Amino acid sequence: MRFIKKIDIFILKAYSLLFVGTFFICLFIFMMQFMWRYVDELIGKGLTLDVLAHFFYYAGLTLMPMSLPLAILLASLITFGNLGERFELLSMKAAGIPLVRILRPLIIFNSLLCVGSFYFQNVTGPESQKKLSSLIYSMKQKSPELEIPEGIFYSEIPGYNIFVEKKGKENGMLYGVMIYSTTDGYEDAQIVLADSAELQTTADEKHLMLTMYAGERFRNMQAQGNMMARTNVPYMRETFIKEIDLIPFDNDFDMMDASLFSRNAQTKNLHEIGDGIDSLAHKSDSTGRALFSYMQNTTYRRRTGVKAEDSLKIAAQTVAFDTLYNRLAAGNRQSIMRNAMQKSTVAANEYEFRGLVSDDLDRSMRIHVVEWHKKFTLSLACLFFFFIGAPLGAIIRKGGLGVPVVVSVAIFIFYYIVNVSGEKMAKSGEWVPWFGEWLSSMVLCPIGIFLTYKANKDSAVFNIEAYVSVVRRILGLRLSRHIARKEVIIHDPDYPSVKNALDGLAADWQSYAQAVSLRRPPSYARIFFHDIDDKEAVALNERLESQIDILSNSRDAIILDTLNKIPIISTHAHTRPFHNYRWNMVLGIVFPLGVFFYFRIWMYRLRLYNDISQIKKCCALIADRIDKIQQTEQL
Repeated sequence: MRFIKKIDIFILKAYSLLFVGTFFICLFIFMMQFMWRYVDELIGKGLTLDVLAHFFYYAGLTLMPMSLPLAILLASLITFGNLGERFELLSMKAAGIPLVRILRPLIIFNSLLCVGSFYFQNVTGPESQKKLSSLIYSMKQKSPELEIPEGIFYSEIPGYNIFVEKKGKENGMLYGVMIYSTTDGYEDAQIVLADSAELQTTADEKHLMLTMYAGERFRNMQAQGNMMARTNVPYMRETFIKEIDLIPFDNDFDMMDASLFSRNAQTKNLHEIGDGIDSLAHKSDSTGRALFSYMQNTTYRRRTGVKAEDSLKIAAQTVAFDTLYNRLAAGNRQSIMRNAMQKSTVAANEYEFRGLVSDDLDRSMRIHVVEWHKKFTLSLACLFFFFIGAPLGAIIRKGGLGVPVVVSVAIFIFYYIVNVSGEKMAKSGEWVPWFGEWLSSMVLCPIGIFLTYKANKDSAVFNIEAYVSVVRRILGLRLSRHIARKEVIIHDPDYPSVKNALDGLAADWQSYAQAVSLRRPPSYARIFFHDIDDKEAVALNERLESQIDILSNSRDAIILDTLNKIPIISTHAHTRPFHNYRWNMVLGIVFPLGVFFYFRIWMYRLRLYNDISQIKKCCALIADRIDKIQQTEQL
């Protein structure tokens, strides 16, 4: 017997093609979102194609673990939506194949993807993240591509502000040039005016060669000599026909060493993260012990040699500081206050600095723990999304890129919000790191189990009528009757017998209302601690519905309209909250809930009393109408 059946090959083929397409689509979307974060570092820097290729390559590698769960969710939704829409899934179930058996090849396939995602995050991901961080930092440090605009000051060259009135499009010459230079400091600023200029890059791309023609240079002389005390500051004026200035401007791309980012938790595998946590824990303990020793060795104890237990006894004694302070001379008082302020300021700064160091160590440790758990949660998200997407597609039975895309995006946004919120809380220390990182998994897992169970049992999860019915029951609302005139009636109602039956029903309902005393408050113990059904109300309601069913074959519009006014009786709503006797006992014992349901039962009893009055009124109207019909027939 072959382990792989034809149905497995059929399911895998239908799923794998969609998975490959959705994966690259999701990866492209994430890369576009990632690129917009660093668009300032990409545009205007004159980066070569190989640098951009490396950027997109490493960005794609780091975004693959995040793209994989969304691709699995979308592919499973579309696959089983198509199978349900084409009734192929229904045919498999009709042949006796359960949904779990249909999902088996894809469960194995996605389990392998889950393991592969974990291996990728632990081996390839840290290295690609390290290279990407180095590349982004290098792009930030690269000087922008030189493009001086017309009519505004250009300040991208460090220490220079250049104004160009007009640029020659054919020869590249700059006309009406004004340069404001502060390379030697603001006190030695220079202003250069030139009729025209030419800007070129040197061969080593380390300097800009600015050749200026027919201009003047003005230089502030305030920084030279002892001229700072003078009111009129002298300056130097220089006229030139041609002058060449070399401006330092490194336009080359220098790649930062990737090993400098190896301390980042995102660039470490599980083993390195574990070593980092141990190192941070040891450093944190050392910092804590040093801080404890510093706080123990106070100034008072160092100078007096008082032991710790004796210093506590001295601190507990009542000392008249104001009396001692007032006995001192005025000069000594100022000296004491000054020394106290200095010592308190030094101590506060010391504690603040040590607190910042301790907080940094704690945050770094929390980030390492979060990254350790993230490698597992992001991998398991692949399975969770499959067990959400596949049953949901089987329930919705809508294929294509319409409904599945909307549903998958909504689910992923919900997951992303929960995941980011939990991760942020974990890194800030408001939650335990493992709880914040596993929160999204704890939310997805029950949803996947619930949807898989419902899809396997063919339950109508998205049946709107079922949910509306539950809401109506909770709020105590009822449906109204909608009896329309039938186009074809085989047998007309036996009006005399129906009239007698309605007269008897009206009398029996009246007797029932008087016997049960529906308007009086019910017994609390009878509601919650006695398993008693109102059999008389059930029997009367069955008789009423039987006569309504007979009269629904009437041709008379007035009778049909009167039938629609007869309320639909809920025969159990006025007896007890639940059909289960134990649940009723629990509600009766839990007094606040019991009181709420007690008044709710009383409300239903009053409603039943009003319904009985309406039934009597409608029965009387129908009886009168039957009399008129009989009189008309006799004539």
